[in-house]
Amino acid sequence: MTPLSVSVPNVLYQTSLMSALLSGVYEGETTMAQLREHGDFGIGTFNKLDGELIAFDGNIFQLRGDGTARRANPQQQTPFATMTFFNPTNEYRIERPHTREELHQVIDNVVASQNAFCAMRINGKFSRVDTRTVPEQERPYKPMLEAVKEQPTFHFDNIEGVLIGFLTPEYMQGINVAGYHEHFINDARCSGGHVLDYQVDHGTLTFGTVEKLMIDFPHDKDFLRADLSPENLQEAIRAVES
Repeated sequence: MTPLSVSVPNVLYQTSLMSALLSGVYEGETTMAQLREHGDFGIGTFNKLDGELIAFDGNIFQLRGDGTARRANPQQQTPFATMTFFNPTNEYRIERPHTREELHQVIDNVVASQNAFCAMRINGKFSRVDTRTVPEQERPYKPMLEAVKEQPTFHFDNIEGVLIGFLTPEYMQGINVAGYHEHFINDARCSGGHVLDYQVDHGTLTFGTVEKLMIDFPHDKDFLRADLSPENLQEAIRAVES
């Protein structure tokens, strides 16, 4: 494990809430250009849930329901996204195969508290990556638990790419997704998705904690009328994210 020198405090910017997305609030006014004002690294989705969002090195990509990927248009909008300026404080060289759980344990062993956010990135050769992507929805919108029933899943073998994500504290469940939430895109930038599982043969893991959280709340009718604290919140988030 190699510590990295960083002097800039990290701020996590978030638009809307995960509980709003669960309730079918699939349209937001925040553009990709506006997201870039708040970070160069992040994950989220697009209006109408038209694919997953992955951002790193200042680039934002749209991971679509057919498994393909493309660069996002600056004017595309998102109903939910999390962004930061990535300033990792630790580096771990992956010199043998590691499962997803083993790499999460590497981070857990270094992070001082499970009550802090952590941003993480893996560049490497993956022996396998399993992903899914929710297809584009149309009004009247179904709750996300119903929408994900139609989601296709994809399996990649022996693929090089970038995997990024966040570790979110358990007390933030519903505001964001508690635990690890990760997205993947291949080096050709032509395929990827929301990560279900993976194994890395070799590469580099970098990560660092985030000191501040800033949330922009929507003001449209869909959000104001949404049930943001349903009884099955915990089970619903686990169902749609796993």
